[in-house]
Amino acid sequence: MRQLKKIMFGAAGVLLGLAALIWLLNTRDEPDLTSPATASAPDSTMVQRGAYLARAGNCMTCHTARGGASYAGGRGIVTPFGTVYTSNLTPDNATGIGSWSPAHFWRAMHNGRSKDGRLLYPAFPYTNYTQITREDSDALLAYLKSLTPVAQANQAHAIRFPYQSQAALAVWRALYFSPGTYKPDATRNAEWNRGAYLVNGLGHCSACHTARNALGATDGLNLAGGLIPIQNWYAPSLTSPHEAGVGDWREQDIVRLLKDGVSPQASVNGPMTEVVLGSTQYLNLQDLSAMAQFLKSLTVAVPPGATNTSANTSNVAVTTVPAPPAASARGAKLYEQHCAQCHGDNGKGVPNAYPALAGNRAVLMAQTSNLVQIVLNGGYAPATQGNPRPFGMPPFVLVLSDSDIAAVLTHVRSSWGNQASLVSPLEVNRIRANQAP
Repeated sequence: MRQLKKIMFGAAGVLLGLAALIWLLNTRDEPDLTSPATASAPDSTMVQRGAYLARAGNCMTCHTARGGASYAGGRGIVTPFGTVYTSNLTPDNATGIGSWSPAHFWRAMHNGRSKDGRLLYPAFPYTNYTQITREDSDALLAYLKSLTPVAQANQAHAIRFPYQSQAALAVWRALYFSPGTYKPDATRNAEWNRGAYLVNGLGHCSACHTARNALGATDGLNLAGGLIPIQNWYAPSLTSPHEAGVGDWREQDIVRLLKDGVSPQASVNGPMTEVVLGSTQYLNLQDLSAMAQFLKSLTVAVPPGATNTSANTSNVAVTTVPAPPAASARGAKLYEQHCAQCHGDNGKGVPNAYPALAGNRAVLMAQTSNLVQIVLNGGYAPATQGNPRPFGMPPFVLVLSDSDIAAVLTHVRSSWGNQASLVSPLEVNRIRANQAP
């Protein structure tokens, strides 16, 4: 009996120790909310700066429900753990952030904690926003408080047990989140550091371009590519020259892609169209050039003779078995019927209109989700000031079967010098059956 008591007391001590550690890790670097505000009252310059920063963070896209008032929240972000609904960022005192102080807002951005002390779900990317400066946080709040108040109560999240509890979130944060503002790299110039600050902070690029583990956490800010949960789009690696690395691009072409959505080498598609449409097309050329310089530096050199494989293909079954002759002939026929008119018999496309498929690294990636998505649902670049009437591709979801799409994609990936793995009907069916709502 005495031995049992010792074990129980020991276990209780361990649990209390773990609880104390989790509490300490979740209260690191908390601002003092009781101290009086010392910042000067916002002026028009500060508000304008905040408006620009809100564009850089693409805040309105997530915090605006379809058909709803701008920044009033209510948009559902579907995750593997349930749906998180974005909050009302308008300055309504009862349902928005009208009563928030700069310290409250800074705590949300830097520490991922709401005004009432609740821990926020990382669908709000405070794991990236923690890097922004206090000055930028204050400017953002000044802009949001200049908006017209909208009385719209926040919708309750629909997160499954046990992920909906604050205790579970506290454990997650203890494991995967550490607050800290951006520290400039002294070995780099000011422009590179500005680009890193925007890409890793407000731009929160790693939220998509970094793989997530079973608990939804990313491996830091490695930008090595990852499948976006639920959406079934693959955000390609920004470090691999075989995916979306731009180390060999001219800086002005990177700027054009971010500003217009198209460049001589590529065009954006899928979830990235929202980013260009709502955010990067509005950034000034100085910031876009800074981002381009940073992005160029990310590309990892590949030894001569290395094969064209994804840097992040743990979830992809790659096979080099050639397609059977009958399937190959079927794919060629389907390409002739549905694709050649735009992309050409030789897969070279039409400059400034339809992309070439021959040698296209988006076609050759080991991860084929994006190709299947585009054939199923169509491909559309964003309509921007620099490219107001983009060319698009129609959806074939009602025209082609799973085996048809697999055949035509396999044909594209193995023609005109392309050498990539075949696409199976099972891969197509998996994506068709799991379309994001």
